Amino acid sequence: MSRILIVCTGNTCRSPMAEAMLRKLSAERELGVEVRSAGVSTVDGLPVSSNAAAALRKRDVPLPGVSTAMTGREAAWADLILTMTSGHKRAVVERFPDAADKTFTLKEFALDGDPVMEDVAEAERIFAEWQVRQALGESLPEADRKRLLELQRRLPDFDIADPYGGPPEVYERCADEIAEALGKLLDKLARND
Repeated sequence: MSRILIVCTGNTCRSPMAEAMLRKLSAERELGVEVRSAGVSTVDGLPVSSNAAAALRKRDVPLPGVSTAMTGREAAWADLILTMTSGHKRAVVERFPDAADKTFTLKEFALDGDPVMEDVAEAERIFAEWQVRQALGESLPEADRKRLLELQRRLPDFDIADPYGGPPEVYERCADEIAEALGKLLDKLARND
């Protein structure tokens, strides 16, 4: 059984929607997945936002429990940590460096193996090289700078926008975006099962 932890900021909107949807969808596909969620900036015990709950009910998805603060215990429990944004990913890796190899944004992990990920790897390589050069007081060669800009224009956005405080239709769009990424994730998990 895979243990997946889904992480966002407050654990009241995106990550609880993703948790509940993944739990339902993985059960329907009979995949052995245990799911939890947590927030990098929350306290334990907050309810799911009313608009997030409405979006889940509209999809006949049972509501998850209350918020959980991200701790080392959650990080250690998970086989895979999926975040809603690259900022959440950075926060998890900074706080729990041992979790770096198992932490990805949801969209990043779902797209792993897609040809676009080769562009991501190239952009990360050039960016890392640029950081080293900056530390040495050097600049990035013009060809590399142009290539990095070209790659950044082509790369997909790996963040799921925060619906917090928005109207119900914003939560609906967020839930649709999560559901699309979860579909790709489940296809990937089924192939590896």
